[in-house]
Amino acid sequence: MVRFGLFGTGHWAAETHAAAIDAHPRAELAGVWGRDPAKAATLATRHGVPVFEDVDELLAACDAIAVALPPDVQAEIAVRAATAGRHLLLDKPLALSLADADRVVAAAQASGVASVVFFTQRFHPNVTGFLASTAAAGGWQHARATMFASIYQPGNPYGNSQWRRDRGALWDIGPHALSLILPVLGRVTRVAAMDGPSGLVHLLLTHDGGATSTLSLTLDAPPEAVTRDFVFFGENGTETVPPGDGSVLQAFGTAIDQLLEEVEAGTRDHRCDVRFGREVVAVLDAAETARSQRRTVDL
Repeated sequence: MVRFGLFGTGHWAAETHAAAIDAHPRAELAGVWGRDPAKAATLATRHGVPVFEDVDELLAACDAIAVALPPDVQAEIAVRAATAGRHLLLDKPLALSLADADRVVAAAQASGVASVVFFTQRFHPNVTGFLASTAAAGGWQHARATMFASIYQPGNPYGNSQWRRDRGALWDIGPHALSLILPVLGRVTRVAAMDGPSGLVHLLLTHDGGATSTLSLTLDAPPEAVTRDFVFFGENGTETVPPGDGSVLQAFGTAIDQLLEEVEAGTRDHRCDVRFGREVVAVLDAAETARSQRRTVDL
C-alpha cells in the first residue's frame, strides 16, 4: 500500500485526487495539506485522515504526493518532495516557467523518484490506443486543435481560480491540447502565437520532420460555442481524436496504477513523466514570448 500525501483542497483536489486515492485498492491517503487550513481540515475530516500544517511533516508521513495546486506552488512542493525521495503524481502544467519545470526535472532525476503528470485524456485507454495507432501510421502533415471552454459561468468550480484568470487558456487547456498532438507529430521546434477576442489564443507550431499544427484555445467562449475538436491530416486522409470513454475518476485511478507500476518496476520512462511535462511547458513558455514580442520563437 502506497501512502499519498495530498497537497490541495479545492474542487479538483477533493472530487478527483482525494476521491480516486481513497477508492484505489493499492493506495491510501496519508493526510492533507492546504494553503487554507480550514479547508484542509474539512477535506481531511471527510476522509478520516490527519491534516498537516507543515509541508515537510506531510512529506515525512507519505511515500508519494498528489498535487492539486496552482502550478507555481506545485513546482516548489514537487522539488521538495522529490528531494525527500517521494514519488510524484502531479497536475498539468508542471510549472508556470521553464526554469521551475527544469528544477522539478532535475530534482526527480537526482533522487530517482517515479513521476506522472496527469494530462487527463492520456489516461483514457481508448485515447491512448488511438494515439499509438495514429503515430504508428505516420504520414501526418498537420493537426488542428480547437478547445473552446467557458469556465466563467455561474457555478463553475474553476471560474474563481486566480492562476487561470492570470494565465488564461494557453496555460490551462493548452497542455491538454499539446498532450494529444505531441505523441503523433513529435517535438515542437518553432512557435508563433496571436491573441483574439474573449481570451482566445492561437498557436501555429512546427514539429520535428516539418509537420505543422494549429491550436485555438479559450476559457471564455460563449456557452453556445463550447467545443472540443482534434483532427490530424495526412497521406491517409483525416483522423479525429475520440473523447475519453471513461470518467475523470477512472482516468486518475489509471494514473495511480501507472505510477505504482513505475515504483514497483524501478523504471523511470513513463510517457507522461516530468520530462514530458517540461516539454509541454517549454512550448507554452515559447508561445508566451511569441505573443508578447510578436515574433516566431525557435525551440
